Amino acid sequence: MKKENYTIEEINAITTTDPALIKSKKVMSSIIGQTGPEFMPELNDFKEQVYDMLNYNLNVEFDGRKVVGDNPEDINSKNYGNNVVYGPDKEKALHGTHVAGIIAQIRNNNLGGDGITNNAEILTVRAVPNGDEYDKDIALGIRYAVDNGAKVINGSFGKSFSPHKQWVYDAIKYAESKDVLIVHAAGNDGLDIDLAQNRNYPNDSDDNKTEFASNMITVGALSTTYGSGLVADFSNYGSFNVDVFSPGMEIYATVPNNNYRYEQGTSMASPNVAGVAALIRSYYPTLTAKQVKKNPYGFRNANKSDGGFRRKSRKTTFYYCFKIRKNGQCL
Repeated sequence: MKKENYTIEEINAITTTDPALIKSKKVMSSIIGQTGPEFMPELNDFKEQVYDMLNYNLNVEFDGRKVVGDNPEDINSKNYGNNVVYGPDKEKALHGTHVAGIIAQIRNNNLGGDGITNNAEILTVRAVPNGDEYDKDIALGIRYAVDNGAKVINGSFGKSFSPHKQWVYDAIKYAESKDVLIVHAAGNDGLDIDLAQNRNYPNDSDDNKTEFASNMITVGALSTTYGSGLVADFSNYGSFNVDVFSPGMEIYATVPNNNYRYEQGTSMASPNVAGVAALIRSYYPTLTAKQVKKNPYGFRNANKSDGGFRRKSRKTTFYYCFKIRKNGQCL
């Protein structure tokens, strides 16, 4: 047929006695029938992700800071960056646009999904372009958000190695001193991040025993099913380092150029919690960041009595007290 793209009808219409072509027809009919119309766009997105990993993230010869014009090893060198928050290609500013939409896309307008809260303002800080995460950028990004009025910071990013983690720890503590809540994705490796070899950064504990700050919530992802499959298979977990789980699969939200699409990951679970936190902080402005996080006011892991969530039990939930009695009990 001399073309690259085929519909299922065109595949079915092929008649041949060639064994190889018959086999190919069966394979393609099966693929198209099972994957649906989103298969090729998703495949192309995956190809682009692999390309970026090979050419940038895993390429030791690539110097992504040259064009930025700063030294990532010097936290005091701050005069870099600009206000073009969508980067060089607006179409590729998908991740941040989707995350922002989960929190604050307009509700009840029959377009796309509904944001968690309808009274939040988004302060965009683009600190992790294409997954290229530097501790310096995260630390300065947190401080910038705090200094410019943010009350809840969502962090849909993360990594397993942090050469300047103290810079980020200091920024988290700075946010705590200004009563700013930080909500962070637990990561998508399917690992127990309570184990030292599986650490996920940034976090709020350097020893896996005590939290050095009271203003950070780490979020794992729930799937679309109940029972043993409640927690998404890709989600990181941990009874100490993951505070709560929220929906993170098949989340429908905004993407660039007035479009919408489904995405999944703890990157989607985190803004679901950040949106609830923003709603609560607007509804109860006297609650501190610590109170929003901790019982009896805040997010609650249902099985804290046996040490918190453990992957093998797959039993977890969270809820929030939208109305609070004077004695601190949920209505």
